[in-house]
Amino acid sequence: MSESAPAPSLSRRGFLGAAAGAAALTGLGWSPAGAVPLGDPRATIPAPPEFPADIPLAQQRFENWAKTIRFDAVWTATARDPQDVVRIANWAHGHGYRIRPRGTMHSWSPLTVVPGSNVDKIVLIDTMAHLNSVSVDPSGAPATVAAGAGASIESILAALEHEGLGWANSPAIGDITIAGALSIGAHGATYPAAGEKVTPGQSFGSLSNLVVALDAVVWNAASGAYELRTFRRSDSDITALLAHVGRGFVTSVTLQAGANYRLRCQSFTDVPWQELFAPAGSPGRTFERFVEESGRVEAIWFPFTETPWLKIWSVSPEKPAASREVSGPYNYYFSDSIPESVTTPLGQVASGLQAATPAFGAGQFGAVAAGLAATGTTDLWGWSKDLLFYLRHTTLRVVAGGGVVVTRRENIARVINEFTTWLNERMNHYAALGQYPVNGPFEVRLCTVDDQSEVLVDSAGAPNLSPVRPRPDRPDWDTAIWMNVVSLPGTAGLSAFFREMEQWMADHYSGDYATFRSEWSKGWAFDDEGGYRNPQFLGETIPAMYRTGLSSKAGWDGALEVFDRHDPHRVFGNEFLDELFP
Repeated sequence: MSESAPAPSLSRRGFLGAAAGAAALTGLGWSPAGAVPLGDPRATIPAPPEFPADIPLAQQRFENWAKTIRFDAVWTATARDPQDVVRIANWAHGHGYRIRPRGTMHSWSPLTVVPGSNVDKIVLIDTMAHLNSVSVDPSGAPATVAAGAGASIESILAALEHEGLGWANSPAIGDITIAGALSIGAHGATYPAAGEKVTPGQSFGSLSNLVVALDAVVWNAASGAYELRTFRRSDSDITALLAHVGRGFVTSVTLQAGANYRLRCQSFTDVPWQELFAPAGSPGRTFERFVEESGRVEAIWFPFTETPWLKIWSVSPEKPAASREVSGPYNYYFSDSIPESVTTPLGQVASGLQAATPAFGAGQFGAVAAGLAATGTTDLWGWSKDLLFYLRHTTLRVVAGGGVVVTRRENIARVINEFTTWLNERMNHYAALGQYPVNGPFEVRLCTVDDQSEVLVDSAGAPNLSPVRPRPDRPDWDTAIWMNVVSLPGTAGLSAFFREMEQWMADHYSGDYATFRSEWSKGWAFDDEGGYRNPQFLGETIPAMYRTGLSSKAGWDGALEVFDRHDPHRVFGNEFLDELFP
C-alpha cells in the first residue's frame, strides 16, 4: 500500500470531496466517455490541426490510479514505433501543442496532466499498445534486457526469469511501465543484510541505477527538429534522463541484470510497534535487528493499532521446511479485495464520519491478520519476482505523504523511532480534539543509495534527480529509508497534516545527521489545501535537495540545463512542470 497524494487543482476541495465517497470505495460515480476517433462528430474538444493522418488518434479518458486526476476527454495517439513519437513531437512543436507519455496511469503526482487545467492542446501518446517489446541478452557482460517504454516491469522480470536472471529491487506493483518507473526513480524494499554483497548486475538502489543505455526523443539544434537519439551510460547527459520527472520522452531502455535467486518472505503480526520501532541498540524483535539479519524488511502500521504487519524477505536457495512454495506473484489476495469488516467503517470514514477511523484501522489490520492465516501466506518461498510483486492495482485507492531519508546505516533505528514517536504523538493529539486527518497506515522500507560501483559499464554518474542519489560530500550516507503515511483522498484535515509532517521531516532529517527528499510519484509540497502547491517548497526546498553537497552538473541545475537543451520548446512538459522546472 504505497500510494500517493492528491494532485493540485483549480477547484481542489470540490474535486477531492467528490472523489472521497463512493469512488473511494468502489470507483463508481464517474462514467468516462468511450474513445472517439479523430473526425468523429461526437468529439468534445477541438481537433488537433494537421495531425499526421496515418497515426491513430482518438479522444480518450485519463484517470490516474488514485482517481484524483480525471479527464473525460484527452487526445491520445497510438505510437506504433519510436519514429511515430518523433513525428508527433515535431508536429507538436510546429502547432503549439505539448505531448505527454501515457502508460498504465498508475500515478498520483501531476507529471502527466494537471487537474483543473485545459488539455485542449495536449496530446497523450499511448506507449503500451506497441512500444512494449522485451528482449533479453543473457550472454552479454553484463547480461541485459532491452524494453520498450510501455513494457511492464512484470513482463520484463518474467523474461529475465526465463533466462535465469533478475533484479534485487522492484516496486510492489508489477503492471507499471518501465519508462514511467524510471522517470520518477522507482525503487523497491531490498536492502543488504549485514555483510551481504550485491549480486553482480543487480543493484540495491533505484531501478534507474540499472540503466546501461536509453533512447530518447530530443531536439537537434543543427537540423531544427526533434530526433531519436541513443544515450549510453557513459554519456554525461544521461544522468539527467535517468530520472527525468516528466521532462523527457524515453522510447526504450536497456538495463543490466544479474543471476536470479530464491527468496523467503515471512509475515508477522504480533510484534508491538514500540518494540519493533525501538531506539537503536534496544533488545527484542526490533526493525534494526531484522535489517541486520535479512536486510529486506517492510512494516505497515495501521492507525490506532498496536502491532504492525511486518514482512521479512531473506535469500534462501533451498525451500525452508515451514515455507509454502509459490509459482507466481501477488499472493496476498486479501490485499486486493475489501471484506465487509473493513468496508463498513471505510464507508463511514469516506462519508465524513471521522470518528470511525480507529475502527477502520482495526478492521484493516484484522483483515490482514485473518487473510494471512486463511490463505497460508505467512511464510512463502519462490523466485524473486514472485515475492517482490505483492500488490495489484485493485487494492484500496489511497493518497500519501512522506518521502525518503538518506543517512548512515547505523541511523536506521533512530530515524524510524523518531518518526513513529512523532506520528503517534500527533495522531493522539488530533484524536483528543476529535480530529482524524489520517485513516491509513504508516509504511517503512529500505534500499541503498545509487551506488556507481554496482553499474557494470562505464558510467557518467548517478541519476541527477533520483531521490536516492548519493551525496559526494557524505560518502557515509549509504542508506535510504522510505517512510510514508497514507489516507483516503478528501479526508478532513489531511492536507494540513501532510504539510505539518512534511515540514517536520525536512527540518528534522537535516544537517550532519541525514537529508530528506520527496518521493516524486507521491505527495509533496503540501499546503493546507493539497499537494504540489506550496510555492516555497517547490521553489526552494526541493531544488535544495538536489543542490546541497552536489556539483552544479551533478544535481538540480545540471538536470535543468540538459532538459532545456534537449527540449528547448518544452514540448515534453505541462504547466506544473513549468513551475517546478522554471
